[in-house]
Amino acid sequence: SSGINAEWPLRPGMTVDKSLATNIFKLLKKYQPESSAEKKERLRNMAAAGKTESTKKPMVVKYGLNHVTGLIEKKKAQLVIIAHDVDPIELVVWLPALCRKMNIPYCIVKGKSRLGRVVHKKNAAALCITGVKAEDKNALSNIISSVKTNYNDRYDEIRKTWGGGN
Repeated sequence: SSGINAEWPLRPGMTVDKSLATNIFKLLKKYQPESSAEKKERLRNMAAAGKTESTKKPMVVKYGLNHVTGLIEKKKAQLVIIAHDVDPIELVVWLPALCRKMNIPYCIVKGKSRLGRVVHKKNAAALCITGVKAEDKNALSNIISSVKTNYNDRYDEIRKTWGGGN
C-alpha cells in the first residue's frame, strides 16, 4: 500500500458482497477472452478449412487500464469492475470518479488476481463489459441495478466517510 489516504472507495469494506461477486464472476466467465492455446487451435482449424478471415468480432471482457479508460471515455463500457488491492492505488483511484462522470456503473471487487484469472493473466486492475448476448442481458441488468444503488448512487455518502473524519 502506498500510505496515502486517497483510497476512499477502494478499501476492503467497500467491495461488493459475496453473492453479487459470484454473479459478476459467473457473467465474466461466459465472456472470457480466448487463451493462447485456444487461439492457436482456432487459427489451426481456420487454416485447415482454408479460411483467411474470421467471422464477426466476439464479445469478450475488456481489460487493461488504458483500454478500459478509453472505453469509459467513449461510453462503450456497460459495467466496470475494479480490484480493491491495486498497488500503487493511484493507478485506479480516479476510475470511480470518471465512471460517475460518464454515468457508467462501476463496482469494486476483492482481488486483482481474481480479475486476472478471468483474462488469463496474473493480475488485472480493472475489467469492463462492453456488450453481452441476448440471453445474458437480464443477468447484466440485475447486476447493473444492484451496483448502481451500492456505488454510483451512494457516491457522496462514500466520499464523506473518507479518511474516518466527519
